[in-house]
Formats: sequence, C-alpha cells, structure tokens
Amino acid sequence: MTAWYSLFWVAILAALAYVGVEYAGLHAVFGIVVPYIAIAVFLLGIIYRVMSWAKSPVPFNIPTTAGQQKSLPWIKNNNLESPHNTFGVIGRMLLEILLFRSLFRNTKATLKDGPKLVYGPNLWLWLAGIVFHYSFLVIFLRHFKYFAEPIPYFVTALQRLDGFFEIGLPIVYLTDIAILAALGYLFLRRVIDPKLRHLSMASDYFPLFLIMGIAVTGIFMRYFTKTDIIGVKQLGMGLLSFHPVAPEGIGAIFYMHLTLVSTLIFYFPLSKLMHMGGVFLSPTRNLRNDSRARRHINPWPHEVHLHTYEEYEDEFRPVMKAAGLPLDKEE
Repeated sequence: MTAWYSLFWVAILAALAYVGVEYAGLHAVFGIVVPYIAIAVFLLGIIYRVMSWAKSPVPFNIPTTAGQQKSLPWIKNNNLESPHNTFGVIGRMLLEILLFRSLFRNTKATLKDGPKLVYGPNLWLWLAGIVFHYSFLVIFLRHFKYFAEPIPYFVTALQRLDGFFEIGLPIVYLTDIAILAALGYLFLRRVIDPKLRHLSMASDYFPLFLIMGIAVTGIFMRYFTKTDIIGVKQLGMGLLSFHPVAPEGIGAIFYMHLTLVSTLIFYFPLSKLMHMGGVFLSPTRNLRNDSRARRHINPWPHEVHLHTYEEYEDEFRPVMKAAGLPLDKEE
C-alpha cells in the first residue's frame, strides 16, 4: 500500500506537468519557475542541514571500527579498520565514499531449517548500490552538454565510453540500462522480502519511483520520440545564465522529465538522500580511533545536578516507610 501511495504521487506530478504544458501552455511555469524554486530550496536546504550537523556537539570519540586499535608497539594495528591518524581517516573515508565499503561488508541474517540463524554477505545490495550511484553520476555529467557551448571534452569522452558497444541508432548508453536494472532490484527487494516490506515507508519508495520516472522519461525521449535538442539546450543555457526562455516546441514529455528532476532536487535536502553530505560529517566515520593514545575531554561541559540518595530518601520517605523499606534516617 505504501508503494502504491508513493507511485500515485509521482504519477500526479508527471501528469500535472503534461497537462499544464500540453493543454494550458504553462511552458514558463514548468520550464523556468519550478526549476528555479527547486534549486533555491536545494541550496538553502543543503546549507541549513550541513550547518546544523556541523554545529552539533560531539563530546565522545565514537568511530565505528572493525579492526585492532593502535596500542602497544608489538601489537599490529589496522589503520584502515581502526584509523589512529589523519592518513588512516582519509583512506577510510575514500573507501566509504567511492566504494561503499561498509555496505560491501554488510551482512544479512537468514533463518534456516533447524532453526538455525546463518549470517552471510549481502553483495547484491552493494552491487546494485554501486551500479545505481555511478550510473546516475555518469548520466548527470553527460547532461552538461545542455548547459555549455562548446560541449566540454569530458562529456564527449563519457558519451563515447558509455556507448562503447554502439548498439542501435541512436546508440544505446550502458548507463541507461544499468540504472533501470539497479533501481528495479532496489525496488523488488523491498517488495519481495516480507521483513523489508514491513519496515519500508513512503520515504523509501518515493525517491525510487521518482528516479525511475526520470530515467524512463529520459530514455523515452532519447529512443522513442523526437525532442527538439536545440530548444532543450536553449532552455538549459538560459537557466544557467539567468536569462531563461521556455521554447514551446520541445514537447510535453520533456517538461514531465524536467518536473520530476526538479522534484528530486527540491526533495533532496528534506529526505534520506542527504546521506550524500552526511557521510562527511558522521563522527562514526571521520574521527580517529586514538582513545588509548590520548585522553578525550568533553569540550562542552555543563553542570549536572546530582540527585543524591539522601535527597531521594527525603523525597520518597513516606512511601518507602509505608512499603517497609529500610531507611538511613527516620523523620
């Protein structure tokens, strides 16, 4: 039910854009106003949340570790699993950000006959995550051709690499297939697994369907319908230069695509997708595990009122006496 609810709202957003452009002629609204609002919310939301995290006190040294901490000279330590210096922290963060190391090492518990609880790797989830994120990154970078003239060299290089097999005409990009496959897996695992389906909320399904809608409308424009690429580039460069124009001959499917992209941009800082920025500020990842080498003192001390036993007894003496509990002093 939660999945259908999320799918319904994504469909409503796409339908509003289609009807608004095709029948009401609201090209400027969905081509200029909506993207600018989305970008403004995105920037302000990112700044607000990052500043909020940065101001949060971290009174304890709490890095998550899975290896030997540095201690005595004759005990070998693991500086990636349990980093004790800045070099180790940087290495660990790079592995986390670029290769999703903690997700790769994630384990799942399965109840076998017996009953017997068996732990094993969840590599398919890690692979789907890697494929999705890097496919999304490549697709994002490819779209820079709509915002710059001449087209940057790295965009041309990415397009050649992405269409290396030269399948079909226009050439099929591998990332278009890969991102749909990864999104399909991430969705099906939530639907098929009863435990995960029970725990999943609308905030888990909505971004999946939203990105699926973006991918499907983008693929539909590239391979199945004709889109005015010159008009799209005119709109993109106009938005970037703050001299926007909304050409009318682009087609309603493009405005559906742009509206879903704008919704994703708007939704990003308000959702779990902010883990992209949060990983850099997570104290379980960015701290050194050197509690044996130096003493950590809370830099935010505050006075704590201690409720002594004498005060406790004074407060509850009648009740304690009625219950027959021993008292240190009588009234």
